[in-house]
Amino acid sequence: MKIAKNTVVTVHYKLSDAQGNLIEESQDPMVYLHGGYENTLPKIEEALDGKEVGFNTTIQVEPDDAFGEYDAALVKVEPRNRLPTPLEVGMQFEGMADDNDEEDEALIFTVTDIADDKVVLDGNHPLAGMALRFTLNVSEVRPATEEEITHEHVHGAHGHHHGEGDGEGGDEDAGDAFRSRPIH
Repeated sequence: MKIAKNTVVTVHYKLSDAQGNLIEESQDPMVYLHGGYENTLPKIEEALDGKEVGFNTTIQVEPDDAFGEYDAALVKVEPRNRLPTPLEVGMQFEGMADDNDEEDEALIFTVTDIADDKVVLDGNHPLAGMALRFTLNVSEVRPATEEEITHEHVHGAHGHHHGEGDGEGGDEDAGDAFRSRPIH
């Protein structure tokens, strides 16, 4: 079966920077709904469109087509007492940019430095500003179910499961600037 709109694609991948330094190698395959559902990068979909099981390729994706250019305006310093304890470099929180327009989506901020009573938070994606190389190996292609098409994502193994861990405790802290959020 060829990869086309409304097919579920299973692909093993290696992610490297433009110099070939390995960033990540999939333990579990990436499984996504093909066809513009924003389940993977558009350049990956473009490279795999019309291909079949067994197809292998390496593509380079520039920052504008991946995670954007690095934006220094998304780095901010916050008072230590605004964040929960314990606090460690690498922890991630959901928050809003300083120039927040009410229509903007929340960003994920990563703690990059802790010094005395201040914390540096970076709202850029960790791979922002980087050209990336993806080595892709297609291992399975199947038709999507009607439910997957309706929900615009894959269900089942390595996909999304409804009702499992979808939020804990609601928004009782909705007034806080930052909420802890699990990142996959």
